[in-house]
Amino acid sequence: MSTREEIVSGFYGQVNEDDRLLRTRHGQLEYRTTMAFIHRYIGEKSKILEIGAGTGRYSIALAKEGMDVTAVELVESNLAILKEKSKGMENLRACQGDATDLSMFADGFFDAALVFGPMYHLYEPEEVSRAIDEAVRVTKPGGVLLFAFLSVFGIMYSNYFDGRWAFGQEENFTEDYKVKHFKEQLFTGYDIEEFEQLFADKPVDRITTAGVDGSLEAIEDRPGFCIPDENFDAFADWYLKFAEKRELLGSTHHLLYICRKR
Repeated sequence: MSTREEIVSGFYGQVNEDDRLLRTRHGQLEYRTTMAFIHRYIGEKSKILEIGAGTGRYSIALAKEGMDVTAVELVESNLAILKEKSKGMENLRACQGDATDLSMFADGFFDAALVFGPMYHLYEPEEVSRAIDEAVRVTKPGGVLLFAFLSVFGIMYSNYFDGRWAFGQEENFTEDYKVKHFKEQLFTGYDIEEFEQLFADKPVDRITTAGVDGSLEAIEDRPGFCIPDENFDAFADWYLKFAEKRELLGSTHHLLYICRKR
């Protein structure tokens, strides 16, 4: 049986993660909306830890803004790209590590933590809880944490209206419609309230839960879909105004859970 680390590394070793947030409209919206929430809740010159930094899209952008950034990435191929792209940036340090073990960092060392990849790929309840605990531990009291996660409904809408609905339903739900989590899924999705409940016994206070890419991933490949450059700024600004609207959260694909450490 392959380990979680082997499955995740195998996947990212075969895809172009470096331009994921650039090449599609849903990726561009995800990036812009996420950056808007970072700027809303994290102050300038903050000391930030990004856990699951991928190839560094957020870490590099925030370091260029003057923030002090430490980037942790599990996948060697992603980390190699991140290090190459951040050469010469004295305020960005990158290292290999797993979200479930941040023992290289002291308690309360960072002003804020960004957990933008790990929750997609953690399945065992113990590991999910440990990843949350570790991110909270290394953040100082009063610091803000942003956790990215996937809607199971967004996964269904985006991936299985191609004749494979029954397969997707069996992959993501039990016979009595409970959400499944197991490593062979590769990407695991949550019911919104289910994800929020993960923090019920943690020393944090919820600030908000927000969608970051709406339903774009589900509709972007449809014939006739078009958001030209001259419309995209207006659309992205409009989307941000409704990103926290509760009744829309299930249909978005990528989301943020934002909280503050007590």
